[in-house]
Amino acid sequence: MSRRWTPVLILGALLGAPPSGGVELALDQAMALARGQAREVAVADARVTASEKRLKQAKGYRFPKISLHEIWMRTDSPAEVFALELNQGNFSFDDFVMSDPNNPEPLNNALTRFQLVQPIYTGGQIEPRIDQAELANEAATERAGWASDGAALAAAEAYIMLAQIRERVTLLERSMETVDHHVQLARAYTEQGMLVRSELLRAQVERARIQDLLTEAQGQAKVAEANLSFRLATDTTTHWELQAIPEPLPLEEELEGWLATAESRRDLEAARRLLEAGELEAKVKRSGLMPKVGVMARYDLNDENLFGSSGQSSAVMAVASIDLFSGNRHRAARAAAQADAEAAAYEIDLFAHGIRLEVQEAYEKAITARKRHLTAISAQEAAREVERITEERFSKGVVKMIDLVDATTSRQEAETRELVARAEAHLASLRLAVSSGRAPETALGSMEDTP
Repeated sequence: MSRRWTPVLILGALLGAPPSGGVELALDQAMALARGQAREVAVADARVTASEKRLKQAKGYRFPKISLHEIWMRTDSPAEVFALELNQGNFSFDDFVMSDPNNPEPLNNALTRFQLVQPIYTGGQIEPRIDQAELANEAATERAGWASDGAALAAAEAYIMLAQIRERVTLLERSMETVDHHVQLARAYTEQGMLVRSELLRAQVERARIQDLLTEAQGQAKVAEANLSFRLATDTTTHWELQAIPEPLPLEEELEGWLATAESRRDLEAARRLLEAGELEAKVKRSGLMPKVGVMARYDLNDENLFGSSGQSSAVMAVASIDLFSGNRHRAARAAAQADAEAAAYEIDLFAHGIRLEVQEAYEKAITARKRHLTAISAQEAAREVERITEERFSKGVVKMIDLVDATTSRQEAETRELVARAEAHLASLRLAVSSGRAPETALGSMEDTP
């Protein structure tokens, strides 16, 4: 089965799920769907098709051109009337000598011409044009691969962001339950005279804050879900049931390994192909200084009526030409093409150095993101323990309600930081893979290996 149909089959299977339960989706499935369905991939594939057709067009100049012409005319030009009567096979010497050749009657003539033109030598223009078209096709193919990787990365980012915001919604819902409990407890203690009313109000303020955050997160979740559908080129009202993403693991490869694969990044390879095509342009422009040789054959039918055949004739011609002087246009065009190629070479060198810097930055961000995640985990565990201890002390009357509320707030903020840090660690890993010229799916190994 063709790999091109794999995303289509996956999408059909996913969308066949019961609408009430949503569509189950794993991260690798989302990336596969994006490769096959994303709009930017469709655009890149269409450009590949266009480049293939241009290559076919370029190769077509090797073959003869056969054309059909139908020309009708009415003339009283003496020379033309004389020649056309001969071509029609209607010339009569008796009529010619009895008439005035300088003032002939108008004559109708329909010319049906079959013509074949075969270039033999074009100054070395055809083969470089074909080579350019082949290089352009290779560049389009590389760009299509790069667009596919970009679409997979965008889908993965949308998937992770949706998973993150949904987990945040869950955390905030739990925080609401905790704060509701605090409010009820504070109200009971206030009614019993064990707390001042200001502490109850402080707990109610915290509940309102958590409620605002929850409402905002729920709205963000809807937007994130629509964004994932957009990246997968599906209905934006689709509800996705996401599979859990494991914990991120440290990078095992050093920077040099990532830089090595970046040397063959697909967008860089595409630029190199276009540079090669540009370097051939000077050779194409040189053809303007060279002679052109070709053969032309034609077969004519002449008659007073359209598509008639009262007279028939044929001719074969060999044609050679060369521009002796053209105001130095060809030499200037060749020099300009050489300068353009030189400028493009500098640009690609700059591009390659920029990619190395991009990889180095992505690598450092990935390392930093993992360290921040480890720190966030420690902070989260500490915040949860602080909340537990504070709640025990509050129940014993040792601390105030405001202390308990602050502990709950700190725990909620620590959980949010851990959630964000975990998502950033995953995203940094995916972006590093793509920046270094690798498929983003290669970053899933560290995720899938985690139990």
